Amino acid sequence: MKIVIVGCGKVGTSIATELNFAGHDIVVVDINRNAVTRLADSIDGMGIEGNGATYETLADAGAGDADLVIAATARDEVNLYTCLMARACGCQNTIARVRNPEYTRDLFRVKDTLGLSMFINPEMTAAVEISRLLRFSGALEIDSFSKGMVELIKVNVPDNSPLVGKAISKIDILRGKVRVCTVERGEDVYIANGDFVIRGGDRISVVSKPELAARFFKKAEINIGRSRDVMILGGGKVSYYLAQRLLKAGANVKIIEKNAQRCDELSEMLHDAVIIHGDCMDQDLLLSEGIEHTDGVAALMDYDEENILISMYVKNVSKAKMITKVNNAHFDSIIDQIDLECVVHPKKLAGEYIARYVRAVQNSLGSNVETLYRLHEERVEALEFRARKTSRVINTPLSRLSLKDELQVICIARKGKVILPVGSDVILPDDSVVVITKHTGLSDLDDILS
Repeated sequence: MKIVIVGCGKVGTSIATELNFAGHDIVVVDINRNAVTRLADSIDGMGIEGNGATYETLADAGAGDADLVIAATARDEVNLYTCLMARACGCQNTIARVRNPEYTRDLFRVKDTLGLSMFINPEMTAAVEISRLLRFSGALEIDSFSKGMVELIKVNVPDNSPLVGKAISKIDILRGKVRVCTVERGEDVYIANGDFVIRGGDRISVVSKPELAARFFKKAEINIGRSRDVMILGGGKVSYYLAQRLLKAGANVKIIEKNAQRCDELSEMLHDAVIIHGDCMDQDLLLSEGIEHTDGVAALMDYDEENILISMYVKNVSKAKMITKVNNAHFDSIIDQIDLECVVHPKKLAGEYIARYVRAVQNSLGSNVETLYRLHEERVEALEFRARKTSRVINTPLSRLSLKDELQVICIARKGKVILPVGSDVILPDDSVVVITKHTGLSDLDDILS
């Protein structure tokens, strides 16, 4: 697909990188020449210097024959206007980055009038991801498929778990309702078969319905409990959206913010949260507010360095689920060395969400990948396909299909029912089929065949 991206900041860069990785033809536009050159060179794409909100610049970028225009500048109003201009150029699909909570609340009313295919709020997207991680506080990652019916949950296996020393085929806890899909051991990642033996310290990914997963982890003696008392460090937009979701779920929320005016604003917007005016880097303040005894902590301050440092401190004084917001991808190598528990990249998440929408658009153009997650430092992919009646894999028992190595069919969703398939199961037309594999570039369900 040909995609024009207006705005070459962190969000635009994340979106362009993600879509370029998927093989799309990318054109980037920005008023800043250096930003355009840097991004265009990094993705080997075309760059246009100019105001992307004007008809002339969009026409120069080829918006008229583009499959999609994405407006990702720092200003909501500019993004919305850019999408209007893109429609005037003839582009039928547009996406706007919108951060203002007031706009986000109202956009559904005028989405069709503005001709928006989708709008993305990176801060809200990050809050949704963090709230999911706090729901299962022992989880390292949670990804969902089949409209939330199925989740892929990564956890650490403690040495005292009854799973330790057992081959996967011998694990009889909720057999047929929960499946261990991948195992991360040290630097190695395995697409686990039935003979694979679990060890203490392994990081396993389990696929199941959310409610059944909770029962499995309890019987496996893996602590996966819910965070009911959460401390949020920093009072920015992500913190606001996260507090909203946590309060609605019945959690107790405490926000520490050093800007007095922002504290007043949060107090007006979040009546049930406790708002504290203070420095999140003040260790004495954190101790006095009960950091040692809280269930979950989210470091969501403006500066990545502060979030990383305070997360290291909290890790030493508390057993709380620790989530760290990091925007700068250059910190990834440092983060790997200090082993932070859960790191959320709001800008990267925005790129991933938009990439999922693009895949949905592609469904009508040949590809039938509905959802894709890159796992284990992008060494493994989990993909959700929609089975077509013309597919070569339908109506044949899985045991008789010649599947690629390093690949498993881990779930079939059929008319609201979730199936964790065995060799005798078959794929039927219109099934949602989830596959996990080390192979990249699969675009059709038939690609699972060797």
